[in-house]
Amino acid sequence: MFPSVLIVDDEPSIVQSLSGLLSDEGYKISTAFNGHDALKVIDSDSPDLVLLDIWMPGLDGIETLKEIKKYNPHIQVIIITGHGTIETAVKATKLGAFDLVEKPLSIDKIILTINNALNFRRLEEENKYLRTKTLEKNSIEGNSERTQELRKNIEVAAPSDTWILISGENGTGKELVARTIHQLSPRADQPLIDVSCAAIPDENIESEMFGHEKGSFSGATTKKVGKFELADNGTIFLDEIGDMSLSSQAKILRVLQEKKIQRVGGNRPIGVNVRVIATTNKNLEKEIERGTFREDLYYRLNVIPIQVAPLRERIDDLPILTEVFLEEFAVQNRNKRKTMSPPAISMLSSYAWPGNIRELRNLVERLAIMVAKKDVIDAADIPDSYQPGAYREEPFSAISQFIKIDNFKEARRAFEKEFIKRKLLQNENNITKTAKSIKVGRSYLHKKIKSLN
Repeated sequence: MFPSVLIVDDEPSIVQSLSGLLSDEGYKISTAFNGHDALKVIDSDSPDLVLLDIWMPGLDGIETLKEIKKYNPHIQVIIITGHGTIETAVKATKLGAFDLVEKPLSIDKIILTINNALNFRRLEEENKYLRTKTLEKNSIEGNSERTQELRKNIEVAAPSDTWILISGENGTGKELVARTIHQLSPRADQPLIDVSCAAIPDENIESEMFGHEKGSFSGATTKKVGKFELADNGTIFLDEIGDMSLSSQAKILRVLQEKKIQRVGGNRPIGVNVRVIATTNKNLEKEIERGTFREDLYYRLNVIPIQVAPLRERIDDLPILTEVFLEEFAVQNRNKRKTMSPPAISMLSSYAWPGNIRELRNLVERLAIMVAKKDVIDAADIPDSYQPGAYREEPFSAISQFIKIDNFKEARRAFEKEFIKRKLLQNENNITKTAKSIKVGRSYLHKKIKSLN
């Protein structure tokens, strides 16, 4: 389907020549000789693009442009003028015109500008489509009471510009909640910049978050724009803020208070307009009591608190989540979609899910691949570790497997192996993050993983 172009000019010779030239290029043409007629054509035909003369009797080009953008903001408008001035160009651009071309018209310039405007419109439509698909992908699945409450909280919080603190265990989907809030917010067209607070060493915090100037320190061979500057007018997502050291917390707090950053080696403050969404898997009030988290930073972030429930507290969502994951992996692996039998669902529903939704997703992916010759995944296909009673929260159940071992060294080794496995699971198999959470060095943890096979 060829793009449609409306030509609006009070000079019949220009309308006629442009109509002929653009028709030869394959465009579908409609015409008008004044602003009022142009608006009538737009109401009836809704063209893809308007070539609009700025100087016309009656309703001039600027007023016509205002009306077009008021009711049809998606239509691209190129202004034509014989008396182009910087003031006119600035005014037209502010009102939403894509570009301005001067008379006498160059057909090559006109065609190039039209193509650029139509390509820009296509990109806008693609971005809108992708945002819609991303929002669908990032939707909060489930119908349990806790999930419905979470969705309501997101719907209320997202349209505001208020800062949000999302709390919940590892693997519950805190990042998913943060991205959904951003996509439903007025800042959805602006960047969402995520920062893994646990992964940034204290010595690099200022460079990573605020940027640095070329030559500001050894190794700074180019200028670097920091995370806060990248997030300007958008959202900065501080993932696991509770893992940040006190000294780093102080630097972040200063920026949040002043809404200005200064690059390392720079000599001028740079204003930043960001919405802050932070997550934590820790009880920050207890961390404040221990002296490991700043109280003033906590109250600045915790304007709207959102709690994400663990899977064991929203187990009614498990059948829906399982279906979503099976569909996802069927598409991803280009395989026939599998289903989960009721006995299998019942078995999984009795498990406590210490790794939450992330653990469920990993298991479903494994089953979708390994149960290759069947369309239905049954209870017999589920690993023994997910059998009823395989995991309990009570202290005795958690240590009973080690009490059965008589040899102290073997019991310690078994405990270390299970402890590290679970901590890795909670931290998405990220060794640096896991080492920091259990307060050991990364190299030490790496050696332990290797020695424990």
